[in-house]
Amino acid sequence: MTHSKTKTSFYRRLYVAHLISTGVNTVPQITQLTGMPRRTAQDTIAALEELAINCEFVGAKKDGSYKINDWGAINPLWIKNEIAHICEVLDYPLAD
Repeated sequence: MTHSKTKTSFYRRLYVAHLISTGVNTVPQITQLTGMPRRTAQDTIAALEELAINCEFVGAKKDGSYKINDWGAINPLWIKNEIAHICEVLDYPLAD
């Protein structure tokens, strides 16, 4: 089944926010798990603010990580419950 760019972009943002909140919280970790290009991962993290998800980089540039401070209107429990479907739509592996 083909999904719209709007849906896949939205799901990609939710998935990356979910990964960050569960400890996969650096660009190298995200790219390794998903296979997405580094730039896509960086752009996706930057775009979280468009969904009112407050994501902050904590620590030094070389060894810091991202942290979700506020989910805004997004319900992280919904993401957790739908993660298998989100991964299927994006063709990404299901994160542990």
